[in-house]
Amino acid sequence: MSAPAHPAYGVLRPVTDTASVLLCDNPGVMTLDGTNTWVLCKPGADDVVIVDPGPGDDAHINRLAQLGPVALVLITHRHGDHTDGIDKLVAATGAPVRAVGSGFLRRLGRPLFDGEIVEAAGLRIEIMATPGHTNDSLSFVLDDAVLTGDTVLGRGTTVIDDEDGSLADYFASLRRLQELGARTVLPGHGPELADLAAVAQMYTDHRHERLGQIRAALLALGDDASPRQVVEHVYADVDEKLWDAAESSVRAQLDFLRA
Repeated sequence: MSAPAHPAYGVLRPVTDTASVLLCDNPGVMTLDGTNTWVLCKPGADDVVIVDPGPGDDAHINRLAQLGPVALVLITHRHGDHTDGIDKLVAATGAPVRAVGSGFLRRLGRPLFDGEIVEAAGLRIEIMATPGHTNDSLSFVLDDAVLTGDTVLGRGTTVIDDEDGSLADYFASLRRLQELGARTVLPGHGPELADLAAVAQMYTDHRHERLGQIRAALLALGDDASPRQVVEHVYADVDEKLWDAAESSVRAQLDFLRA
């Protein structure tokens, strides 16, 4: 599967039998083409489940509200490019919102927990805790696909948040995702991917490769090197616009190695 050659903002694009994506017009270094808001429903169902309303973009929220009754809103993690539109969507639809953190619960929505089965819009959605990118990161497992939020992206690799992310947790989450097999990846940013197991293995290999590079950098710079010094050493061939994001992941990797 592949995404359109050019971003199609405001156009609901079917991806699987039960999942369509509405791309928000918020492209950037961290958001790629923009935030993917996923719309889930079983064929023939009268209502839908929305995953990650995205930022508080009026045109995007209005388009979501026009898709029909919203049975439920699910949140993959706390970052604003996925959550800032919650209250506008709730005001437009009256839908309950469920997430890990209580700060995002709306309309009597209860906290989600690992292993829970959510039934809505004719679907059976398994909740899987996949911390690492952030501590509250979740993935949502369908019969033939997995919504991965920012844990697995459609292009590039994921930053480990320097507030509450953890590389050790991230490795464990990648192992759990890999065990789900060759299901379609429905990411929070970027195009869908065909084989979750293969992508999770690629992500794991990439992280171990980076750890090797950081170990080499510490040998060259000294064990007390700062994250920024390591970034400038390891990411010398990467656009400097990405260095701030890289520094967050390097800090997590240094914590992992020094632990």
